[in-house]
Amino acid sequence: MILATLKGIGKQLLRVKVVDCNTENSHFSRCLNTFDLVALGVGSTLGAGVYVLAGAVARDSSGPAIILSFLIAALASVLAGLCYAEFGARVPRTGSAYLYSYVTVGELWAFITGWNLILSYIIGTSSVARAWSATFDELIGRHIEEFCRRHMTMNAPGFLAEYPDIFAVFIILTLTGLLAFGVKESALVNKVFTCINILVLLFVVISGFVKGNLKNWNLNPEEILNATNNSSLNVSDLLISEESLGAGGFMPFGISGVLSGAATCFYAFVGFDCIATTGEEVKNPQRAIPIGIVASLLICFVAYFGVSAALTVMMPYYMLDKNSPLPVAFKYVGWEGATYAVAIGSLCALSTSLLGSMFPMPRVIWAMAEDGLLFKCLAQISPRTKSPLTATIMSGVVAAVMAFLFDLKDLVDLMSIGTLLAYTLVAACVLVLRYQPEQTSGAYEMANTQDDPEIPETESLTEGNIDMIPQPEDCITIKNLLNPSNTEPSSLSGFVVNVCTSILGVLVFVFSVVAVQGGLAPWSVAVLSVIMVVCLIITFIVWRQPQSKAKLAFKVPLLPFLPVTSLFINVYLMMQLDRGTWMRFSIWMILGFIIYFSYGIRNSAEAVLTRSDTYTPACMIKGEPMTTERKSFLDNAQNAPEDDD
Repeated sequence: MILATLKGIGKQLLRVKVVDCNTENSHFSRCLNTFDLVALGVGSTLGAGVYVLAGAVARDSSGPAIILSFLIAALASVLAGLCYAEFGARVPRTGSAYLYSYVTVGELWAFITGWNLILSYIIGTSSVARAWSATFDELIGRHIEEFCRRHMTMNAPGFLAEYPDIFAVFIILTLTGLLAFGVKESALVNKVFTCINILVLLFVVISGFVKGNLKNWNLNPEEILNATNNSSLNVSDLLISEESLGAGGFMPFGISGVLSGAATCFYAFVGFDCIATTGEEVKNPQRAIPIGIVASLLICFVAYFGVSAALTVMMPYYMLDKNSPLPVAFKYVGWEGATYAVAIGSLCALSTSLLGSMFPMPRVIWAMAEDGLLFKCLAQISPRTKSPLTATIMSGVVAAVMAFLFDLKDLVDLMSIGTLLAYTLVAACVLVLRYQPEQTSGAYEMANTQDDPEIPETESLTEGNIDMIPQPEDCITIKNLLNPSNTEPSSLSGFVVNVCTSILGVLVFVFSVVAVQGGLAPWSVAVLSVIMVVCLIITFIVWRQPQSKAKLAFKVPLLPFLPVTSLFINVYLMMQLDRGTWMRFSIWMILGFIIYFSYGIRNSAEAVLTRSDTYTPACMIKGEPMTTERKSFLDNAQNAPEDDD
């Protein structure tokens, strides 16, 4: 009895969502094209960090080799981006990583992912709004800060901010109104600001190479220290020491400094996932979403690479300012007037970054509310603008309150947990789905398959029924694990990959904990070596299983190695976060579980469908066999208009 009850609860927690991928049906207005998505991804990813991050990382971690740090970070980000791109082609619906988890690993993991994405977007919106306010206030002489400190000081150190940021609230509410007005108008504003930002960065790169000196990439610490000691000038402000100079040359802090800088630079590429929330608002999403994600990451890498190279050429790395590296560098080369261009670019970057945080938040909330995991009132769509009006207003108000009251410096790391968790689950979902037999994943693969639509329905149904019956040779043996007889995914190969992925997840977690806590201690190296060997064996077993041959608009290459590598990177970065961040994460998750187990688990759309008398099994969609729905979609796809980029 107890086992039966636990089994029933487990089925509820791990039930998956069956998605109708007919792209003609959408709750939203399909008004975005590929260029809109690229601008959204670049604007969200290429935020104000490009004006600050390069100076801090080059001075403390990488030196001129910061360009290698950005290259490594970009490659790591591309792994996650490719996984998102495949799911964007496979499931062109609103919800991003939340939806991808729901159709693959079940309801509980989907709720955890969506709940943490909401937290990430709220904190991201609030912190960027405060940064926008502080940057603007700096330009006008800190009048806003002085007024607020004089008249509205809050005496709650460690909990509330020193003063409420009224201007940040005004910025958030203004953008909330813009988003509520319509997605097309929001996309237009985002494109304008993004283009200005790109032009400013282009000016920075060209100016840096014109005024720079390649000798700054090959400095000699001894010469610098001798020149400093023999100089009669007051150079005490530079605080030059052997530690700050490192070994000199292009890589003054060695390969460890480059890797340390890459871990920091990885977060500079966070933000492209907002593209994945536009599945129901973009024309031809199977093509536009993968292109948008990959193109935006490529553009961002070129921008980061160019700015960091120009910065370290203009000014010696040990003299870079951590807070305002570009203005200080331009003053160093005698171009003080360029600081105004940098200020305009930073404000535009903050604006697009703010819009990039606010845009996906109401769409994830809407998707969860539409599925019944959050309160249904949040799923209302404006009949005029075809946008999630209630979710947009609610998320804007919550972010405004956060920006008004709280000092968010201690909460910013929570953004990283939510984003990295989403990256991890999406990589695992790609790994699982590619090796599943067609009938289990047809609900969301059929929209993208390009097989012959003239296949007779009776023939397709017969094949599907044959696949669902285990074959006599389908038993777990060494031969079947290493050299499967089937050329198509079967129930056995799908089960093997599910188990291997689960084991890999546990091993990657243990590996990351030991690597972070043990460092290079002998016991740690021994344990890490054993875990790595086991992971390689499991990855090899997964690689030997037959993959699905369904044709998608985009597929992650080099499976299973790229998703597994992405798993390692994301979990390792999560384990590097401090204990206080994990404590705050636990509090947020407890609040989420209270909502889910008191409301979501009973009111989810899948639970209601299960309880109804007209329950639709997974091999049927809307009461019709999958093959009929698939043929209908293919007929529509052939007549669909081309995407007007």
